[in-house]
Amino acid sequence: MLAEGRHRLILRALRSGGAASVAELSERLDVSPATIRRDLLKLEADGLLTRVHGGAVVEEEQPPFDEAAGVRVSAKDAIAERAAMMIEDGQSVILDSGTTVHRLARQLRGRRLTVITNNLAVYDELIEDEHVELMLLGGMVIRESRMLDGFMAEENLRQVHADWLFMGACGVRPGGQVMDTTVAEVPARRAMIAAGDKVVLLADRTKFPGAGMVKICGPEELDVLVTDASADEATCVALGEAGVQVVSTAGAARDRSGGQVRNGPVTS
Repeated sequence: MLAEGRHRLILRALRSGGAASVAELSERLDVSPATIRRDLLKLEADGLLTRVHGGAVVEEEQPPFDEAAGVRVSAKDAIAERAAMMIEDGQSVILDSGTTVHRLARQLRGRRLTVITNNLAVYDELIEDEHVELMLLGGMVIRESRMLDGFMAEENLRQVHADWLFMGACGVRPGGQVMDTTVAEVPARRAMIAAGDKVVLLADRTKFPGAGMVKICGPEELDVLVTDASADEATCVALGEAGVQVVSTAGAARDRSGGQVRNGPVTS
């Protein structure tokens, strides 16, 4: 079994049981205790678990997709509507595995676009729409996150290019670093960033600072943030000063120096 698969199974075991010993994990995964110890060291370094005497425990858990999808739906829809204004017919977009990104997919129904995604909820949303050219990335099915992930998704992304990437996050730190709680999801998201001309982060106010110990990217890799009007002001200012256009659902955007600019869609 590849290390990526072991890491996923270790985290799943810890989240379901609360804690597990090295011996228990070794038996469950049918690998040596030494291999488990190396895995635990790596996962702890990535901030995904805490090692305790003889084993490990997960202190932070990302909610399953269906649970997260039902939270702050109105705010997510407002962000999605604002994001949809940026896209012109005929363009190509990458949509990642986030729940706010799924709400954006609903806004794209009936439009002549190419949509590239690893988000199974986005796939379900658009599969019957004959106007949308839909590309589903390959990979392992992560049921609790309703996504496809792993090296196959990364390899697929190296073969494509898009006008836009719309991505979510578990947290945004005060300095503008975009964070995730799951180490296995980060490589594919970084590959998405490399494949998109413009990178747009969709994040409601709960993501400031939110959760996550694994860095997806820094502010220098973002072009636009779309968020609530009530999002953390200091972080939004820091992002603006780093060159990120901050667009609020109240209709105002900040230019690259942090000042106010016109309402309306973001232009290229």
